[in-house]
Amino acid sequence: MNKTAIISKADLLQHWLGHRNLTRRTIEKFPEAELFNYSIGEMRTFAELVKEILSIAVPGLNGIVNNQIDPYNHDLPLHTKDALLAQWDKDTPILIDLYNQIPEERFHEDFNLFGEYKFPIIHNLLYFIDNEIHHRAQGFVYLRGLGIEPPFFWDRA
Repeated sequence: MNKTAIISKADLLQHWLGHRNLTRRTIEKFPEAELFNYSIGEMRTFAELVKEILSIAVPGLNGIVNNQIDPYNHDLPLHTKDALLAQWDKDTPILIDLYNQIPEERFHEDFNLFGEYKFPIIHNLLYFIDNEIHHRAQGFVYLRGLGIEPPFFWDRA
């Protein structure tokens, strides 16, 4: 059976980085207090959602690259907007480096992410991206609830 590549490994990374750019701009739009205190319908604050994204992407990639299964740790001591953005900026080049260390041949290999989610590596990578998009959309709802125009969802530059 012939396989046709729909998207290259490099293009998938660029797609993810575009979403990271947009999520970073979404964090920037929040006033400090609302970032940590505002929520709708008992959802977590956007700061908590961003901490989740941060606690999944690089640690998950690190697990995949080093073939180690560490439990998920969501307890990040980031208590200011500047701290969240600094961690985001610190993690992005690490994310790129780790991602680039995963050979394409491993993409269909099962990996038990955080000891909880045993799926092919490509599914884990797509989960990282999907999770970020999902939580950023919640942030968009919060911004609209605060009367703040979110960034354009299609502008990922």
